[in-house]
Formats: sequence, C-alpha cells, structure tokens
Amino acid sequence: MSTNTDAIDVVDAGATSLLRFATAGSVDDGKSTLVGRLLHDSKSVLTDQLEAVERASLGRGQETPDLALLTDGLRAEREQGITIDVAYRYFATPRRRFILADTPGHVQYTRNMVTGASTAELAVVLVDARNGVVEQTRRHAAVAALLRVPHVVLAVNKMDLVDYAEPVFAAIAEEFTTYAASLGVPEITAIPISALAGDNVVSPSANMDWYGGPTVLEHLETVSVVADPSEDPARFPVQYVIRPQTAEHPDYRGYAGQIASGVLRVGDAVTVLPSGRTSTIEAIDALGQAVDVAWAPQSVTVRLADDIDVSRGDLIVPAATTPGTSQDIEATVCHVADQALTVGQRVLLKHTTRTVKAIVKDIPSRLTLDDLSQHPAPGELVANDIGRVVIRTAEPLALDAYADSRRTGSFLLIDPADGTTLTAGMAGNAFADAAAEAAPATGADDEGWDF
Repeated sequence: MSTNTDAIDVVDAGATSLLRFATAGSVDDGKSTLVGRLLHDSKSVLTDQLEAVERASLGRGQETPDLALLTDGLRAEREQGITIDVAYRYFATPRRRFILADTPGHVQYTRNMVTGASTAELAVVLVDARNGVVEQTRRHAAVAALLRVPHVVLAVNKMDLVDYAEPVFAAIAEEFTTYAASLGVPEITAIPISALAGDNVVSPSANMDWYGGPTVLEHLETVSVVADPSEDPARFPVQYVIRPQTAEHPDYRGYAGQIASGVLRVGDAVTVLPSGRTSTIEAIDALGQAVDVAWAPQSVTVRLADDIDVSRGDLIVPAATTPGTSQDIEATVCHVADQALTVGQRVLLKHTTRTVKAIVKDIPSRLTLDDLSQHPAPGELVANDIGRVVIRTAEPLALDAYADSRRTGSFLLIDPADGTTLTAGMAGNAFADAAAEAAPATGADDEGWDF
C-alpha cells in the first residue's frame, strides 16, 4: 500500500478478497438448489453435512441428494419446501472468499431479501426458464436497485426443461436486462444454468455450447468489487473514546471506530459533527502501531491535535467535504416489523454509532413494486412495505445520500419500548436517484419515480 500519494493502491480481486452476495427469485425457481450446487461442486460441504442431506433426501423418497437442504435450514422450510429466513453460508475457493445470503422468494418475505441484500455487492436473481420474467422477478430487480447493489447476475435456471434452447434464454435475458437497466442497476450479467444438473454453475455446460460466457462461480470469483477508497469522502463514526489515564499515558485521548468510507491521513484538517468543531489528525493507531494513513473499512484509533469534546456517535470528516446536518430527514424505507409504522409514531433512529429520538412526521407514499406505481398518503407502512417517510429527529444528524454512500446514508428506526427494529431507511429518494443515473444511458422514462 502506498502512503505518500493521494491515491490508495487496492488489491486485485484475488485470493484475499471477499465477496458478499445474495440470491433471490420466485418460489421454486431453484435458489436453494443453486446455492447447494455451488457449495457441493466447489467442495465446500463437510462430509457429515452431505451425509445428513442424503439421509433427509432418502427420508423424502428422493434417490439423489436434494442439495437445496444445504441451505434450507429451518424445519418449516424443509417441510414446506420454501425458503423463509435468510440462510447465510460461508465458503471459499482458491481465488476468493464468499459470504452468501440465500433470501426468500415469496412476496411476504420481501423484508428478508432487503436484510440479506443490504450489504451485498452482488445479487443473483433466478428465473425459471419455463416461466420467464414474472412479477416477483421485477420485484427483486427493484429491491436490488433500491439497495444500490452494484452487480446483478440473471441466472436463467432449469434450462434442461426447455431443451437448453438458446432463443428462450436470449428472450428472457433481453427482457430482464432492459427492465433492470431502467431501474438504474449498473451492471447485469445473464447466465443460462441448470442448478439441478450442474450446467454452468461451477463447470461449463456441454449442453449449451452456444454460450461462451462465464459460469456462475467463475463470475463470482472474477467480478471486481474492490474500489479505490480515496474516491469517496472520508467518514469516521466514533464508536468508543479511549482514555486510559495511566502514568504511562496520562494525556492519551483517542477515538476508536471503523472507517466507513474514504481515507484518513495524519495532518488532515477535520470537522467533528454535529458540533462543527475543527481540529487536525495528530496520529492514527492501527493494530497497536502508529500509521500515517488508514482507509475504509479499517478499524483504527484517531487522535486529534486539539482537546475538544468528542463522544460516541460523533462523526469525524474532512473539513473540505463536510456533509450537512439536519433534524429533518426524507428517506426511502422498507418496513420490516410486524407492527405498523404510523404518522406521529415516536421512534429511535440509529445512524452509524449514533442513536437519537425521533418522530415520524409524514408518510407521503407507499411503493407498489408490482408496477412501480405510488400510493399517496397511505397513513402507515406494514411489514414488507417500501415507501417514503419524513422524520424529525431530536438532535441534528449528518447523513449522506444513500446514493452516495450505502454506509453513511442508511439508518434504522427502532421501537423505544423494546428495541425492536422497525424500519430500514435510505436517506434521499433512492429510486429517483437510481433512475436519474440510468436515464442518460438507457433513455428510460423516469415518470412516476419521484414519489
């Protein structure tokens, strides 16, 4: 890593890199089978796990192992044959490490997909080749666009059931790509597969010689997810104030946390928000060693040249790129709790390491993901609803637009009575921002997005 230039050298997408990805699709499109095939064919399944799946499959009268059982861990899922919860799995190949989230396909579990895809760098959307792009496919594409997932893979599954026909794949790929691009999805890769037979999942298919692209695993291993942190403004939420007050370090005062974005350097002029006080970075400690530069997502301790009041929840930012602070927040949200979110409701708002009291001032609209229409003034949001809210906080907050930073542009609304997470929020009009970015490139009409 270079410490004496403005740019930060980043590692190539290789053996040390980590990819977080999520799978989504309609019920019975084969999400869990695909994930199971990835784990099995990449030799990431322990012997005892495979034996358990074989026993469970035999108990259900199946002659071959049902690889979907490797991810459908809940008893209710195994009995119903659907995915309800988000099943997380960790595996690695010689080229990359992976954290995957197998998310539910049913419409009533949209909130689970939001949870699983919120930190994903790539989403795999499955489509049954026999059914093509359906309502739930469009819904998942919309959620991926809403959450600003930078890479989307369209996996056209069950190609074996349509005789591996290229025209079937081509028609589905064109329809989905056009739709997803109009939503603002920046990169879409279409791959024809058969998760059950293993075609184009880990190994290239001998049945589709007309396809010359990568397999699913090859794409997952090679897609670029490493960005230059110096391209983003620095954001450092303070998690903990370190004051040992020992004879050895009588005057030590450090601010510990994880850099959310950007690069911090010794000597940088910084502003502490929301107070607005200014200082200079005097030292940066990482893993017990003094360093001259640190970048996201490193966890470090920052020391300032001036003895100013800084506490947990404050945000240290470069003086030249200071975000505005406000007590009035307009955001796009996904409601995840069973209890409704209503106008006038008092909540807690958690943004990075800061939690403040807030009140829901207005719910201007609710989005219908089926056709992307808006329902004005719904009065409340119920589980799985996505809509717009206006929130008034008791203290000023420094939020970036979610379109600019997924980390510092997101927040949670929490029930102050029992600590239940109510709503996941994204500052700004996430859909309008995505569509506006897509419009020049695609020529898509963004009418109806500004809701």
